[in-house]
Amino acid sequence: MKHAKALASFTLAVACAAAPAYAQKKYDPGASDTEIKIGQTMPYSGPASAYGTIGRVEAAYFKMINEKGGINGRKLELISVDDGYSPPRTVEATRRLVEQDEVLFEFQPLGTAPNVAIHKYMNAKKVPQLFVATGATMWGDPKHFPWTMGWQPSYQTEGKIYAKDILANHPNAKIGVLYQNDDYGKDLLKGLKDGLGAKASSMIVKEASYEVTDPSIDSQILSLKDSGADVFVNIATPKFAALAIRKVYDSGWKPVHYLNNVSLSIGAVLKPAGLEKSVGLITAAYLKDATDPEWANDPAMNEYKAFLKKYYPEANVADSSNVYGYSAAMTLVQVLKQCGDDLTRANVMKQAASLKHLQLPLARPGIEVNTGPDDFFPFEAEQLARFDGQRWVAYGKVIE
Repeated sequence: MKHAKALASFTLAVACAAAPAYAQKKYDPGASDTEIKIGQTMPYSGPASAYGTIGRVEAAYFKMINEKGGINGRKLELISVDDGYSPPRTVEATRRLVEQDEVLFEFQPLGTAPNVAIHKYMNAKKVPQLFVATGATMWGDPKHFPWTMGWQPSYQTEGKIYAKDILANHPNAKIGVLYQNDDYGKDLLKGLKDGLGAKASSMIVKEASYEVTDPSIDSQILSLKDSGADVFVNIATPKFAALAIRKVYDSGWKPVHYLNNVSLSIGAVLKPAGLEKSVGLITAAYLKDATDPEWANDPAMNEYKAFLKKYYPEANVADSSNVYGYSAAMTLVQVLKQCGDDLTRANVMKQAASLKHLQLPLARPGIEVNTGPDDFFPFEAEQLARFDGQRWVAYGKVIE
């Protein structure tokens, strides 16, 4: 498959960055002359199973890389384990990956609560917990947890972006918030409150939480409606976000509706909820939408769709989680190429913290990846978008 022109600069950057790394071969467990063994926990079952496609698209991307000769002559072996979004299962699977399978590092383990459960363990073992698939702010603390790095914009950053928009366009808003009752939900809620500042206590008139084991969130939505809120901030994972969108519409409540980024997928969330019930939703985005006509002639998007057709044909093109996984996998390939023949865990983290002005082909224009020894937040910018019934339409400037 030919590389799109849009990837030319990316490929060149990889080559230039990788060049200095070739010297003496150094390996930690999980690396050799022929392979790089990568671990991962992913919810292929359970309440967050909609995210399972992330692990599948990443496996497909690594298969493509292997068919092209691997990275510096080494094939990638991804051992991706189903943890059902259950922290105890995550702990069990992670210990097996580290101690028995002896992976070089873990890549994109998904979920805030599951990653919290292994956070101290991974750092004690000095095994990279790399590009964690959750936006919790705690993944960007190199001083205390030097072996853990996030990937997507932090939840607190996202919450502050919504607050800024509310203050600018709805200064007298009465805000109702639905949030998942764990570190993920509380993190985004904190960002919202921090962004609202002194006005948070008066503007937020009702908060309602849910557990991932709840069969329904109807009562929470009705309580938020009854509070008199005219702005609704929906901090929920795909299953519950879709339930919330549907119930808000069906109950006749018509607030200004902010939907957090992790549930912006048209295929996995908005279609199940009902596209007509999703009109007007506002979110913050940093990646391109594969269903958006704006990118119909974009070489990078066309290459992505060709990749799905060949390596992951059962994928839902409308599911933004696939763009997410594809882009995260591409970021990891950049890191591993920079590692050269020094495939130690310490060098993996060093190279992950040495990404400069990396413009991923499926990131929105003006949004790039930057990291440093004291900056473990690869993405730190997003752009607001409103759903028009068919696609997300970006508006305003990129907000950092």
